[in-house]
Amino acid sequence: MLSKQMRWVYIALPIFMFWFLGQTDKLGISIIQTDPQFLLDLGLTGADKNAKIGLLTLAFTIAYAVSNIFWGFIIDKLGARKTAILGVSVWTITMVMAGLSQSYETFMLSRILLGLGEGMMIPVSNKFISNWFHKRETGRAQASWISGNYLGPAIGTFVLSIVLASLHWQGAFYFLALCNLLINIPMFLFMTRDLPEEHKGLSKEELAYIRAGYTRKEKNSNKNTQNFAQDFRYWIVWVGMLVASFLFFGLSIWLPTYLIQGKNFSADSMTSITSLSWLFALSFVLINGYFADKTKRPALQATLMFALCAIFLTITFTTSNPLLAGICLGLAMGTQGGVFHLSNLFIVKYSTPETAGRAAGLMGFTNILGGFSSYIMGWLRDISNGDFGPSIIMLIIVSIVGFVAYLFSLKKEAEEVRLLKS
Repeated sequence: MLSKQMRWVYIALPIFMFWFLGQTDKLGISIIQTDPQFLLDLGLTGADKNAKIGLLTLAFTIAYAVSNIFWGFIIDKLGARKTAILGVSVWTITMVMAGLSQSYETFMLSRILLGLGEGMMIPVSNKFISNWFHKRETGRAQASWISGNYLGPAIGTFVLSIVLASLHWQGAFYFLALCNLLINIPMFLFMTRDLPEEHKGLSKEELAYIRAGYTRKEKNSNKNTQNFAQDFRYWIVWVGMLVASFLFFGLSIWLPTYLIQGKNFSADSMTSITSLSWLFALSFVLINGYFADKTKRPALQATLMFALCAIFLTITFTTSNPLLAGICLGLAMGTQGGVFHLSNLFIVKYSTPETAGRAAGLMGFTNILGGFSSYIMGWLRDISNGDFGPSIIMLIIVSIVGFVAYLFSLKKEAEEVRLLKS
């Protein structure tokens, strides 16, 4: 009955929209940077233009990662609801600022401030999930909001392309600011509460169900999860997230440019393949969420995701078929959506509701390396006369690093599954 499933309305839905619009704010730059007028207005021309484009994402991700640390502590003190409202308000201001920018430096500042504001996304989401959902449904709960992480850019790709074609690049940022003001802020303000006990719309039966899972976790594993930094597997996940961020930001930021400049796709074809790539990521999120709950082998799944990523990237590099290359690059990006989802499952697994914000904040620091990938790929293009080949080789090597890292967690995970079945 819906009356006993209201946590999915009050919490999962606002968080879904939180990521739906937040990721469009963050990654819409990959579409906007293909607009010649945008490049001309901000002075993104000359021999170092690709490095300067990549530097925009690097600056964003450094601010994003650094802010993850202090946002984690703020969330544990103030609660997820107030923090989310504050962060989204910052996003709204930065979108307006970006649209008003008349120089590269001003636009860069808007991206840095956006990174500071969005740094609370992972800690806020994990805090809500930790407080509001039974531990047996953690995989589905995580997938419900991480779906917005990929469905947002998938739909946003088409919307932003239409705005760019109909208006101008500034209009795209004003449109995103309006969405945050009219959708995200009201949803967090009126629908969410930090704890289920604080929500008048929750039934006693649903509250009892949620707290049954919380109590069981405290009894069985509080000692281990409370000291998450002492568990070596948390640091394996941290390294894996570091690698996944590098791959994901490099692929997502440069995919539209790769399709247009590297493979000579039209703007319409680029939009379709880019949107399809985000749907690949969404599919991997849903698949991994299902099997994580069913098999209890998320580390094995992450290992397979990195292996698939290396395979898809290798096909992209070696094939002479432009369509196959574009689709395989999109599939490679999709696998890292799966890794991102699994990494957030691990955050909840290795922490308690009291430490979830800090565990997620430390994990979010890995986004710094993700930003470097966008800059390095731009720099490699500049010194290779626009060739994407060296960048793709680099990404293949990085994906193998992620594969090897997760191999060290498989034995312990297998032992836990055997104990659970016995």
